[in-house]
Amino acid sequence: MSSPDKILSFAGLLMALAIALGAFGAHAFEDVLSPERLQTWETAVQYQAWNALGIILMVLTGKSFMVDIKASTILLLTGILIFSGSLYVLCLTDLGWFGAITPIGGILFIIGWSLFGWKLLTLKK
Repeated sequence: MSSPDKILSFAGLLMALAIALGAFGAHAFEDVLSPERLQTWETAVQYQAWNALGIILMVLTGKSFMVDIKASTILLLTGILIFSGSLYVLCLTDLGWFGAITPIGGILFIIGWSLFGWKLLTLKK
């Protein structure tokens, strides 16, 4: 997935999925998950949505300023998969070790956003 248009499309799908998972969690899991696990589910949805929006922002900024954002978007996409994905699996399976994977996704978010900022900061005009 290298072209900006494909990345935008994928980010849009991630947003749609975040909305669907948020609604599903709020309604289907309300009486199934503990309040702590329901909060964990909501955290996964929020991080997925914010970073999917971030990917859209990155692609549009990259197009506008002719900045290579490929690495940043790959880091955010992978971060969503690992961070939110591990939390979804944790909530559905109650296997606590999935929570140990989650920080890896968080680190990928931090690196992706930092790289994006660095690319803009060092932009030659």
